[in-house]
Amino acid sequence: MSDLVPGDVDSHFLHRVRRMTPSPPDPARGGHAPLTDDRLLRLFDAQIGSRHLDLAARWMQSQGRGFYTIGSSGHEGNAAVAEALRPTDPALLHYRSGGFYLARAAQVAGHDGLRDVLLGVAAAADEPMSGGRHKVFGHPDLAVLPQTSTIASHLPRALGVAFAIERAKKLGVPTAWPRDAVTVCSFGDASANHSTAVGALNAAMQCSFQGLPLPLLFVCEDNGIGISVRTPDGWIAANYAHRPGLRYFTADGYDLDETFAVATEAARWVRSHRAPAFLHLRTVRLMGHAGSDVELAYRSKQEINDELDHDPLLGTAQLLVTRRILTAEDVVSAYERKRGEVRAVAQDALGRPKLTSRQQVVAPLAVDRADAVRVRASRSASPEARSHFFGSRLPEDEGPLTLAQSINRSLGDVLAAYDGAMVFGEDVGRKGGVYGVTRGLSAKAGPARVFDTLLDEQSILGLGLGAGVSGLLPIPEIQYLAYLHNAEDQLRGEAASLPFFANRQYLNPMVVRIASYAYQKGFGGHFHNDSSVAVLRDIPGLVIASPARPDDAAAMLRTCVAAAQVDGRVCAFLEPIALYHTRNLHEEGDDAWLSGYAAPEEWEHAHVPLGRGRTHGDGSDLTIVTFGNGLLMSLRVAYRLARAGVRCRVLDLRWLAPLPVDDIVREANATGRVLVVDETRQTGGVSEAVLSSLVRRGFGGALSCVAGADSYVPLGDAANLVLVSEEEIEQAALELVKVRPHHPEMVQV
Repeated sequence: MSDLVPGDVDSHFLHRVRRMTPSPPDPARGGHAPLTDDRLLRLFDAQIGSRHLDLAARWMQSQGRGFYTIGSSGHEGNAAVAEALRPTDPALLHYRSGGFYLARAAQVAGHDGLRDVLLGVAAAADEPMSGGRHKVFGHPDLAVLPQTSTIASHLPRALGVAFAIERAKKLGVPTAWPRDAVTVCSFGDASANHSTAVGALNAAMQCSFQGLPLPLLFVCEDNGIGISVRTPDGWIAANYAHRPGLRYFTADGYDLDETFAVATEAARWVRSHRAPAFLHLRTVRLMGHAGSDVELAYRSKQEINDELDHDPLLGTAQLLVTRRILTAEDVVSAYERKRGEVRAVAQDALGRPKLTSRQQVVAPLAVDRADAVRVRASRSASPEARSHFFGSRLPEDEGPLTLAQSINRSLGDVLAAYDGAMVFGEDVGRKGGVYGVTRGLSAKAGPARVFDTLLDEQSILGLGLGAGVSGLLPIPEIQYLAYLHNAEDQLRGEAASLPFFANRQYLNPMVVRIASYAYQKGFGGHFHNDSSVAVLRDIPGLVIASPARPDDAAAMLRTCVAAAQVDGRVCAFLEPIALYHTRNLHEEGDDAWLSGYAAPEEWEHAHVPLGRGRTHGDGSDLTIVTFGNGLLMSLRVAYRLARAGVRCRVLDLRWLAPLPVDDIVREANATGRVLVVDETRQTGGVSEAVLSSLVRRGFGGALSCVAGADSYVPLGDAANLVLVSEEEIEQAALELVKVRPHHPEMVQV
């Protein structure tokens, strides 16, 4: 074999097969029941199809017309895992699961897995999953959810899908999956080290430990290397073979008989026990990490060639020849026929139309069926269901409510109206949340719908993602905005991206409630007083609600639920902690920050459309644009400025995405002077977007801004040194309108 180029998988396979002869069974291979002839041939077809997809992808790249070369060579044994499952079992696949995808496609009549993949490699607009936006393994008819290359980010979602299958049965609501389905997710050995994978596996084990049903099969495709970094020999087995609440199975991906037998045993175990299992599939990685990877930079020729001898296609070919199903010549002929078939499909894929406009690319993100949302927002439970949930005293009969109370009652109405709605997170159940916002909901809706989770934001959001894509209506809570940053990729890389990479064929509706912002008194420091929203505003398609007043909060929460239910939107609902229990606006005892709760017959009138602000006052001297805690401060300042002869109007943005640009421009033009009050930060804050929107729309008036410092929030009174203050707002307003106050003692300047 010295004449073969190291790593030349194609030549090596043909070289070895041409010399194959029937050989006696190897007793060391375990004695598993052999695959039937038909099944073995079908799986071999998927394996060689996957191999030629890898070769074709590199050929397409060499033409400058292919755009993805991470391959599955060496992992083709995973075709047997697909064969061990049902085509209705939801699958979230590793990017080396090409054999699995082709085997799954062969299980469903009328599907051409080869074409699916090659259209993705060519970024063709008619690729059936993403519409040319990415090369993914995915198809709704095959129950394969598309995954991109983000390492291990799909494991929390897989946890959520498995949880949703069982929770939907408990709630008596339908899902996208059969009631006895098994969720499968595959990943690499290097990915198993990622905190996202560790968190998802830990959460699965804790569910199992507590007796919560979770039909989830983890498949670790262990090739021993992550790009160029070796995984320590034996690490995966040592780490997962004896974990509590996680049944362990292992198989050699070279041996298709063994892989199918073990995968079948694992799938049956998960399906019957409704508990998680870990299938450790030992593989090799052939052809490097991707087309741009030069393996000889970090691996020896001997190491590369040793792995070629463990090519799973050779293992299957030897089974076919030994069992006299095919001759060596037959195997070569089948392999070459598949080469021609794949090359023909690849050639056709290269000529398919591509995305040619910005509008085409962003279409899955630019969805807002406003009329449908408005109608859905008016939906409420029947009077009988509301009375059953709330008792004899309905929210609209309680009188004025605080922000926290208004959100609580609105959540109650959502739970009463939607059987599949669930509220969950740290401390939200029995305790009712750190600030009491979810108090009493678990007792009314039941612990299956309002429940506590473990302390892991990635798992909380993954649970929501899996529930949403399965047909439920998840409303997870993140306890503080600062804690979201531990799991932000679940929103960016998984939640908001799914409509984009699935061309809206898969959606994960979700409303994420987040206790947010600063200004808590006597409590906190940075991690309980965080105003960093820039990371959210940068996520395409994410709706960001920021209510300040109780009546707005109730209506906006219903709008977010409607946007999720109707359009599959992912919404972040930022709740100002410091305003949760605020009652007064101008002076002690005025109760001017409280609001009544609208009755269902008033909801359509009280509806808050996405991206629409709310103006307070009609002053002609100055427009103050703000949100969150800034609204209360700005209204207080506007009240004092009126006594000083300066008449203001205050625009509450309410939505940070989509930003209410039309409202901003209209209110700015009404006075010709704009002061932006932004409690977040000078750099990356909301004010930058407001000011740039005004400039782009040609506003020629006076502009000014006050914003929080580019700093974390310290403890105690030092927080006042970096946060926006009323005095700072007032001084900036006076400077902008060039008017000195009539009563200097009212303003600290």
